[in-house]
Amino acid sequence: MTLDDPFVLLAGASGKTGRETLDVLLDAGLRVRALTSSPEKVETLDLQGADEVVVGDLLDPADARRAVDGDTDDDAVDVVLCTVGDSPGLRSVWATLVDGEGVTNLVDAAGAAGVERFALVSSLGVGDSEDAVPAPLRAFFDLFGILDAKERGENALRESGLTHTILRPGRLTADSATEDVLVGAGGVTVAGSIPRADVARLLAAAPFTPDAANRTFEVVSRSGLDGDATGLVDVDWNVPESVVPGR
Repeated sequence: MTLDDPFVLLAGASGKTGRETLDVLLDAGLRVRALTSSPEKVETLDLQGADEVVVGDLLDPADARRAVDGDTDDDAVDVVLCTVGDSPGLRSVWATLVDGEGVTNLVDAAGAAGVERFALVSSLGVGDSEDAVPAPLRAFFDLFGILDAKERGENALRESGLTHTILRPGRLTADSATEDVLVGAGGVTVAGSIPRADVARLLAAAPFTPDAANRTFEVVSRSGLDGDATGLVDVDWNVPESVVPGR
């Protein structure tokens, strides 16, 4: 990957966290291919400034490969950022969830294409962070299989051999970025909430942050912390504006 001009695939670009992340990437002057599963969101992403917009369903491996590879042999991306996820509802009771199979397909496509970095937004409550989420809320998500699906997606990325970062944010809010985030590493470390805008900054920074390579972090904002924090780590996040200055 060339840090001077990396080509980034942003999966889930039309979602709330995806839109925030797209702004961070574009403000840094990075080239972005935005992936959405909603054809009606193409115009919105074009207007926001994405260099390319691709419509695809990550549950289809061919769509995942097309999103990573592009239309020509030299059009593959260098970095994949993934913000996809299903919401609790009747559909998620019976449907195959993008959090698991879709993320796995994207990981497989990224591995085959030789992608340099892959960063994934997961959730508190997944895997060894299970007890960071109140039991009633965890039980609610368990009804729909979402946390199990996210764990499958996380594991696929860890086992892929790709250099990766997994972010497990707490409850997402629409507040402005605080730029004051508590980062835990070890499962049950932090609980609470975090603005999507803060998650977007960390996600965009992860591929360019040596301290974040092949690690899983639990993240909440300092102002959103519930209870005590344990297992905090210092990470020198290299937010993209410092990677490509002047663009």
